[in-house]
Amino acid sequence: MLLDRFLPRIDFDSYEDFKENFTINVPEDFNFGFDIVDEWAKREPAKKALVWCNDKDEERTFTFTDISRLSNKAANFFVSLGIGKGDVVMLILRRRWEYWVCATALHKIGASLIPGSLQLTVKDIAYRGNSAGVKMVICVDDDFVISQIDGAFDKVESLKHRVVVPSQGDRARDHAGYYSLDDEAAKFPDTFARPTGQKWSDIMLIYFTSGTTGMPKMVQHNFAHPLGHIITAKYWQQVEENTLHMSVSDSGWAKFGWGKIYGQWICGATIFGYDMDKFVPAKLLQKIQDYKLTTFCAPPTMFRFMLQEDVAKYDLSSVHNFCIAGEPLNPEVFRQWEKLTGLKMREGFGQSEGPVLIANFKWIDPQPGSTGKPSPTYNIQLIDNDGNVCGDGEEGTICICGIDKKYPVGLFTGYYNNPEMTENILGGDRYDTGDVAWRDPDGYYWFVGRNDDVIKCSGYRIGPFEVESAILEHPACVECAVTAAPDPIRGQVVKATIVLAAGYEASDVLTKEIQNHVKKVTAPYKYPRVVEYVKELPKTLGGKIKRAEIRNNDKG
Repeated sequence: MLLDRFLPRIDFDSYEDFKENFTINVPEDFNFGFDIVDEWAKREPAKKALVWCNDKDEERTFTFTDISRLSNKAANFFVSLGIGKGDVVMLILRRRWEYWVCATALHKIGASLIPGSLQLTVKDIAYRGNSAGVKMVICVDDDFVISQIDGAFDKVESLKHRVVVPSQGDRARDHAGYYSLDDEAAKFPDTFARPTGQKWSDIMLIYFTSGTTGMPKMVQHNFAHPLGHIITAKYWQQVEENTLHMSVSDSGWAKFGWGKIYGQWICGATIFGYDMDKFVPAKLLQKIQDYKLTTFCAPPTMFRFMLQEDVAKYDLSSVHNFCIAGEPLNPEVFRQWEKLTGLKMREGFGQSEGPVLIANFKWIDPQPGSTGKPSPTYNIQLIDNDGNVCGDGEEGTICICGIDKKYPVGLFTGYYNNPEMTENILGGDRYDTGDVAWRDPDGYYWFVGRNDDVIKCSGYRIGPFEVESAILEHPACVECAVTAAPDPIRGQVVKATIVLAAGYEASDVLTKEIQNHVKKVTAPYKYPRVVEYVKELPKTLGGKIKRAEIRNNDKG
């Protein structure tokens, strides 16, 4: 167990004990590549790090020794190209196993890593490349991805190198101007000396936010960030050493860092990497059964669609803990999943800016619809519009307070290359997440929505999540987004954009039925006066619903 190197105390008697006494010690030169991957390889050479498969019937298993050796060869190759400490490298690798190797290699070098999605266009890549000064791109052998990188190459002055990995099989196709990672790394030694002069405060990781309300911002994390995810992995996801954990996420999303590498490997769990071509609920359920996963985390949307399948015919008994993150979990989905599996799903809340901030930790009895209680080391307070701390039952913005006195391990350290924005957001005594919630007398937090998403109708403040949860209790509805639609009399009215379940068709009769249902299960004034049916909801690259896009379209 490596945890005792960083945690003075690992086990706790209660949530209160955990909240009060949990601390993380950060070594001055902490580096995830050397202190976690290489250390596991040294202590337990045969310890499994990654079980990987895809939809082409390919499967690979990697020990920490394998990851250590392969990352060393990749690091030597990257250094030969002039990549060094502080250089910025973008990875667009889907869920390929090479992501874990390349990320570990770049961490060892001391470079700064930008994860990227396969959906990035020429404009997206050029914007990211110029904003962050990207020096190298490593991508999967995909026609669209290659074409977008080629289109952006001459637009990014700092971009010097392009490296490609296979999309399937053992060899990537030849592309002009690209190095083959496998071919080139094979030429280098499988040892890599630890550089001197690295500190935990150096910049390790840069996330571009999903940009639902403007151009994406560059959220920067230092090399201590992985240690913050001990809270995420051990105490919320409850990963177990030497068993399989899966978080459903593309490597371009911050949720990959949350659930598919950092905290999980620190805790000694084996990551299950399923490189799916697309999300097919029945296939995912089959993988959970066949590989006998122990812990599993996915966005609420995936659970909603899995519930459209005959879940009971799959043996999910190997799973000890189901978690959700990305958006709030609707109570009806919570109840259905518990009925089928006997387990209460544990919701967690956080952002690209940090690890899990509020969650249903192991000592907490999850309540349907509640995101749980605050993480230790994070002084979470709800703050109203006047800057006052909210009491129980009062809505306020979720804030991390006291950051001027003790900065929490794992929280982002600013916006890359933007000291003015960093000072504006982090220069005071608290970080405002921009998310609204309320707290009940038992200390549970209940998510309301983003500040911009709260609907103001005829003097009422209506949180979209509560209305969405009510709508999703109706069997006709698989997904929905509740937003404010402009109204000449009321200013704003509640609008529901709905994806229907199989077997249902849009009609005025169904609309009236859904409206009446909402009136019965929540305050009548919250019912959606406008209902629109769509085949799919607009989502960010990270899978979150773009409510801002729906609102903007309604404004004309």
